[in-house]
Amino acid sequence: MRRVVPLRGGTVQDHVALAEIELCGDLIIAASAAEDRLSLESIDEVLRVAEARAESSRE
Repeated sequence: MRRVVPLRGGTVQDHVALAEIELCGDLIIAASAAEDRLSLESIDEVLRVAEARAESSRE
């Protein structure tokens, strides 16, 4: 029998992974609500591409 060493704080959070999961969920919801395939513009809107580009241009 193998024993697993418990993690020190009980939980580990990877904020980047959590953000990616949230965006993926948003994309799945948008795709399921759409009557046809999502356009590239719609996908960019769901994934907030314009916001990310605006933030990176400010830096």
